[in-house]
Amino acid sequence: MLKTLSRFIKPFIKPVIAATLAIVLVFGQAQGAWAAGSGGRIGGGGFRMPSRTAPPSRTYTPSPGGYGGGYGGGYYFPGGGFGYGYPFLVPTFGIGGAFTGLFTLLIFISIAGFLVRAFRSTQSSDGLEGYSSNPTVSLTKLQVGLLSQARSLQTDLNRIAEMADTGSSEGLAQVLQETTLALLRHPEYWVYAGQQNQLTSLQAAENQFNRLALSERSKFNAETLSNVDNLLKQADAKAALPSSGELATLDQAPGEYIVVTLLVATQGKLELPRINSSQELRQALSQLGSVPSDKLLALEVLWTPQQEGDTLSSDEVIAQYPDLALV
Repeated sequence: MLKTLSRFIKPFIKPVIAATLAIVLVFGQAQGAWAAGSGGRIGGGGFRMPSRTAPPSRTYTPSPGGYGGGYGGGYYFPGGGFGYGYPFLVPTFGIGGAFTGLFTLLIFISIAGFLVRAFRSTQSSDGLEGYSSNPTVSLTKLQVGLLSQARSLQTDLNRIAEMADTGSSEGLAQVLQETTLALLRHPEYWVYAGQQNQLTSLQAAENQFNRLALSERSKFNAETLSNVDNLLKQADAKAALPSSGELATLDQAPGEYIVVTLLVATQGKLELPRINSSQELRQALSQLGSVPSDKLLALEVLWTPQQEGDTLSSDEVIAQYPDLALV
């Protein structure tokens, strides 16, 4: 029985071993290639609790005579009732004094309650009501894949990284605007795009944002140019790129694509449209670029390849950015 089974299996052993070795070699080389791109990074911001600003205090100054002095004091009507300073509110002709006084007092209490509610409503309009110490935050990821012919885009992003003020919300808003403008100027090179939106609380937003940023940064072999929180770093080109033209030998069409990733954290609700066409991508870029500085909490702009001579092939795009779709 064993000899029969052995004779049956023996012809398949060598082909299986050969196929296994081929798969290991191919995917081992591909994995090395997919993790070998240079990357650029611009970022900054923070997740601080918003300050609560109270409205100007309102004080009420009574008239010199108090309530009674302001309206001429108490009033007596035929029938024995006192008007408590509001004789014009209640018709008291022919009504007993005790009943008239109680009815007028109830009217006065109703008016006082209305005034209190109106005062609270005014406070609410000034922003006290509805205040939350843990407000909603939108985390948005927008990615664009372009043909490598858009080399001027790399030049624009390098310039932004070298000149940007990433230590203030105003500077970050300018970075976001200039980056989206640079992308909008190259619609003829758009090939892929993708976006993700999620709502979270302010307390959880920082961890989620950092997780998204680390996931994207891990796709680079090295960050060869970065400006984060006004700390500018630039790596040596020869040291950052693989030696002996490793990428170029693995793919015969080097430098096919450029991928730009925008990670944006904003106060409140921000929803980008689903991107299935170039028109929807244009709308999403315009919407994201118009976020004001007072709503912008944190920003990460990442792009690859960053250095001249580096490559990003179609296989690398498919492997590292599987969520991108054709536009």
